[in-house]
Formats: sequence, structure tokens, C-alpha cells
Amino acid sequence: MCDVITIGSATMDVFVESDDANIVSVFTKNKKSEFMSYPYGAKVEITDFDSNVGGGGVNTAVNFHNLGYKTSAIFKIGDDIYSDGVLECFKDKDIDLSNIIQDCTISTGFSIILVSFQGDRTVLAHRGANAMIKKSDINFDAIKNAKLLYIAPMNGDSTKVLDDIAAFAHENNVYVCFNAGSTSIKKGFNYLKKILANANIVVMNKEEASLATQILVRPDTRDEKFSEELIHPDIKEMFKKLKIGKEQIIVITDGGRGAYAYDGKKYYYCPVFDGPVVSTLGAGDAFASTFCAALSKTKRDIGKSLMYASVNSAGVVSAFGATQGLMTFEEIEDKLTENPKYKFIVIEN
Repeated sequence: MCDVITIGSATMDVFVESDDANIVSVFTKNKKSEFMSYPYGAKVEITDFDSNVGGGGVNTAVNFHNLGYKTSAIFKIGDDIYSDGVLECFKDKDIDLSNIIQDCTISTGFSIILVSFQGDRTVLAHRGANAMIKKSDINFDAIKNAKLLYIAPMNGDSTKVLDDIAAFAHENNVYVCFNAGSTSIKKGFNYLKKILANANIVVMNKEEASLATQILVRPDTRDEKFSEELIHPDIKEMFKKLKIGKEQIIVITDGGRGAYAYDGKKYYYCPVFDGPVVSTLGAGDAFASTFCAALSKTKRDIGKSLMYASVNSAGVVSAFGATQGLMTFEEIEDKLTENPKYKFIVIEN
């Protein structure tokens, strides 16, 4: 029996950074988009290069284990050099791997991460086995015996199991944290509602929340300065649409602006915890899983849990690799003690 069981992806990640990368911003009346670009037809020099194991299923399992929870992971891999790398990363960690699925007929997930000079990234992803998890692959008894089911973003045909596993966990009184990914969100809100209805905690970034709710975040105009408000009114509307369950907590992350949460009664805002930015890969996994873990540790103190999550994700972005900068609860608390001015803000509904 374990405290937490995670389900998600497992990939071999290759990080590539080049000083020749450009960041191109495109503005329209309703939104701003940014693109990473390279000189067309040119041979681009690589400035830095690294490889590591990642994927939401791996990253969150490692984080929960690091935070002191007895953890098991469900993910699907092939039988190749990349799967060897994935399994190797767990050799010194007491994480239950009895529920992973290995299929020699398909390839393990693989990603190339293009890192910009700002620390942000664009991911070229080959989903491989990650997109092929079937209901018959899953050990439902393991889910039934866990205290928390953490659902990381899934893709391809694997999204077909989301409704079933969330409903099963809910029916068996297993706490469910759902970190929605763009693949499941693109299936439409009616599909998403079935999963939301069985989730105790839902975490999305602002772009995913906008896609799920079809609510655009309006930019400032001459007459309205939305950016002067602590929480944009359109984000508040997203919260109200996403909150399906009575006791549910919705979290929306907003990059460098910080993160927000809503419990139906109050809004919470937590700024980003300052620190160096090397790569943002894995920051979302660290934030969402730390928030879930911290809610239990803090006896459902939402604001403090946002702070714990922000500190841990700041540790991740300070290093290459999605799990390299992860902290223990003690290390997170030390950081907070060293930064007494770092606080969250509560806003009445």
C-alpha cells in the first residue's frame, strides 16, 4: 500500500541550448504570442547540451518520494536504450515500479528541449509508449489502496483512461489531483467536466485554463487596465467555470506573474519565488505535485501550500533537468524562513 500513486508520461529528455535562438513576439488586439526561432537554412551552433529523464509520471513520482511520501508510479515504456535510462534513474530511489507497463513492440517517449537564453523552452516530443496506455494496462487495485491519485498530463489514446481512473478513485474514496494537459483539454469542456467532477484538486496553467473554458484573457486598453488588478477578472471567470465540485480547489499558474487558487469562497494569490532560471522544464510538475503534497502537510492551508509549491518549482528551474532542483519539505521551509517577506495574499470572493 502506498500514500501516492502517479500516472503520466516517462521520457528521455535531451536539452539543447543555442545563443543563436531568437524570441519573436507577435501582438494582436486580443492576445500576445511568443515564438522561438532560428535562422532558416543555417547550421546553428549548440551552446550547451545535456540529457535527463523526465515526463509527468516520472517527475511527480520523484517529487512525492522526495517529500517523504511512499510512492508508486504508473507509466508506459518500451524496451530500448531510452527505457534503460528511465529505469536507471529510479535505482537509488525507494519508489514502487511494480505498476509500470513495458512493451517491447513500441518505443519509449523521447523529447528534444530547445532552451532559450531566457530559460524558457520549446519541446519537440515523440510520445511513443506514453500515448498508448490502455485501461487493461492499469492496476486498479493499486489505485484503490492509495491515499492520493495524481494524474499528470497524458496524451494520445492514453487520455481515454482518464475518465475511468478518476471515477474509480473517487468511488473508492481516493483523493484525486488532476493536472490537466492540453490533449485532454482539446477534447472539449463536456469531456473535461466528467474528470473535473471527480477531482479534488485541479491544476492548469493560464493558457490551458483559457483553452478549457474558452475565456480569453483581455489585454490592457486605453480605457481598462486589467494588469493593475491582482487577479485578472477573466481568470476569476475561468475559476468559476472550472469549479465543478463543492469541496474542490482549482489552481491556475501564470508563469512569471505567480499562481492563483480558488476554493469557492476565497481567491488566493502567490507571487513567484525569486531565483535563477536555467530551464523551466518540469516546473509545472513540481508546482502541482508539491501543492497537492503540501495541502496534506499544512492541513489544507491553501495559501501556504501555494508558497511551498512556488519555492520547490523555483528550485527546479534553477537547474537543467526536471527533477534536479527538487527540495524536501525541510529545505522548502528553510527557504521560507530565510525569506520572511515572501507571502501569499487572500482575496474575498
